[in-house]
Amino acid sequence: MIARRIMGLALTLLLAAPPLMAQGGTPQAFLDSIYRAYTEKGFKGHPYNLAERYFAGPLREAIEKDFAESKKRGEAPMLNGDPFIDAQETEIANVAVTAWSTGPTTAMGVATFTNFGKPQRVTLELVSTPAGWRITEIKAPSGSLRAMYKLK
Repeated sequence: MIARRIMGLALTLLLAAPPLMAQGGTPQAFLDSIYRAYTEKGFKGHPYNLAERYFAGPLREAIEKDFAESKKRGEAPMLNGDPFIDAQETEIANVAVTAWSTGPTTAMGVATFTNFGKPQRVTLELVSTPAGWRITEIKAPSGSLRAMYKLK
């Protein structure tokens, strides 16, 4: 009888727990996977035009629309630099990433690094989705992705 109660309690806690370990792991692991690649020799940047890999919600939709419309026009998209490092050209070093929970399904992260020796800081807002952690906002020295796409 006690074993059943303990098993029931454990199952209840498991189902009610925040999805911090959603597919894609923790917010820290998600951001580490993005920024670790920049320290690899010859890395040319993530395919951020494949928005579903990195972004969620209205930001993802805006990026997908931006790339689709720019392709039809034969022009560069509004997002024509790497949003993870706020630059087009890179020589990344000294990468440090920190993420923390801000709610049951939300998190924040900060990435600091140098690009061509100049210190940079990027702030990211994240949400847990069925596919794992995804980005809902990036704020960098050049501005905000949500503001660029005129999203609230």
